[in-house]
Amino acid sequence: MAKIALKVDVDTLRGTREGVPNLARTLKHFDLKATFLFSLGPDHTGWALKRVFRPGFLKKVSRTSVVEHYGIKTLLYGVLLPGPDIGKQAADEMRAIDLAGHETGIHTWDHTAWHDAVRNKDAHWTTTQMQKSWDRFVKIFGHIPATYGAAGWQMNEVAFEQLDQWGLKYSSDGRSAPNLMPYRLMLPSGKAKHVQYPTTLPTFDELIGIDGDNAFDAVQKLLKITQSNPNDQVFTLHAELEGQKLLPAFEQLLAGWLNQGHDLVTVGELHQSWEATKQLDKLAVQPVTWGEIANRSGELILQAA
Repeated sequence: MAKIALKVDVDTLRGTREGVPNLARTLKHFDLKATFLFSLGPDHTGWALKRVFRPGFLKKVSRTSVVEHYGIKTLLYGVLLPGPDIGKQAADEMRAIDLAGHETGIHTWDHTAWHDAVRNKDAHWTTTQMQKSWDRFVKIFGHIPATYGAAGWQMNEVAFEQLDQWGLKYSSDGRSAPNLMPYRLMLPSGKAKHVQYPTTLPTFDELIGIDGDNAFDAVQKLLKITQSNPNDQVFTLHAELEGQKLLPAFEQLLAGWLNQGHDLVTVGELHQSWEATKQLDKLAVQPVTWGEIANRSGELILQAA
């Protein structure tokens, strides 16, 4: 059957301290490895409250119980409480993931700032944010990151070019339909050197609450998509969701995928499989494209149709 890459986005201090160890224990139980992408600077989750004016944001919040998953304290960071430095306060939890053999990479420096602003920011702001994340990652782990995965699937052309300047071979920064075809981006500097592996499967928070579905209903929808599907997939989960309240549903999903015969891998292992078949030389080169995903507010990086 197909490969399904497990990509873990870690957005907050609470997600790093609580969700990440929970996921590590679950993955160890199934003898699996995943790609963990860390937010390495300040936790300003409270700034996200300004998204209340975006179309669809309130509907998403009501469906996925943001307060329950993130906690009141986290939602006050940057508003009524100072934003804690995740990389300083949760470095041990990050290093434990690395030592356990999981793939580790960069998610962002300041998750909320990046998510809400990067699309329209200039080169100086973009490269400054990215360099902060790179420097902090190397300080924590003692080695360079294996990969990158954009916060909220938000990027700009300067950010994509920075990935090449860092020498990363692959990244997962956007979304596409459940028929994975890796691709390279056409950037102002030319064809990107790194390969993009977009998230192909809907996330839990895009499925819960739709037609009254709960987390276990979302599992069945995901399993239906991957049943007898010959295409490789990338699934993005969040330490704040699947690593906490949604952990039992995520465990059911892992068991279901294994029963379907899928090979659950890291993004790096997925890249190696495509590299081994020499298919990377034939990848499409596509422009940076923005679009909407069902049940998620706002536009994000989307693979061109």
